[in-house]
Amino acid sequence: MDMETVKLSQIVERLAPELSPFLTSREMDLNIVLRDGLAVLEPADAMEIVQHSICNGQKQALLQ
Repeated sequence: MDMETVKLSQIVERLAPELSPFLTSREMDLNIVLRDGLAVLEPADAMEIVQHSICNGQKQALLQ
């Protein structure tokens, strides 16, 4: 499978909709590159992606 770029919102809506209220619109709009595409993503993978996205967003906020 080829790489696929999706919005974090697509991942959350599909695999972890319960996390949606905890994410900002900026976080939900992040582009995520998936090596093997969205079709093979597991819920545990989604959780890890969300965690990293939040951490990276917080790092950027601290640097500004």
